[in-house]
Amino acid sequence: ELCASLVDGGTTPAADLIAAAKGQAGIPVFVLVRPRAGSFVYSDAEFDAMLRDIERARTVGADGIVTGALRYDHTVDTAKTAALIKAAKDLPVTFHRALDSTPDLAEALEQVIACGASRVLTSGGASNAMEGAATIAALIKQAGARITIVAGGGVRDHNVRELLDRTNASEVHSRMLDEATMRKLVSLAAKAGPAGA
Repeated sequence: ELCASLVDGGTTPAADLIAAAKGQAGIPVFVLVRPRAGSFVYSDAEFDAMLRDIERARTVGADGIVTGALRYDHTVDTAKTAALIKAAKDLPVTFHRALDSTPDLAEALEQVIACGASRVLTSGGASNAMEGAATIAALIKQAGARITIVAGGGVRDHNVRELLDRTNASEVHSRMLDEATMRKLVSLAAKAGPAGA
């Protein structure tokens, strides 16, 4: 996942950064589409900007999109989320950790599935994935083969194996601290077998 402004929880990166990452990463690049920090409730103007950002990311070669929208009551804004997914066309879309802000994660998961997302990133509603491991495991069981649940939030080399064991997650999300740490994390996840990611 490529984003700008990590200190703000991530925002949409510039087109030239996306292109540069695509040219050098050697792995699929999923682009975060989030116009600003703060809540996941977007005005019509922000939503229109998000649609343009998805098209821009597609144009410069993004392999996937990470996005989503909520209503003022923190439930999934299914109309806006479905429109964002439609704008991505053939690119897979991950509904980001906005899911963790919803009042009922199981219900929100069903809404995200109905919108057509291919993945959802979650810490199980907790401050990190280890604390939310039981909920992540329940969401994975609920989802079945309909959508991939990506366990994220505080995933590091020292806890990734335990997290995979506790959740049965097939994919994890971790913040890149430095290249050596990330290579170690990827190696540990790969050694975990079919459940590693």
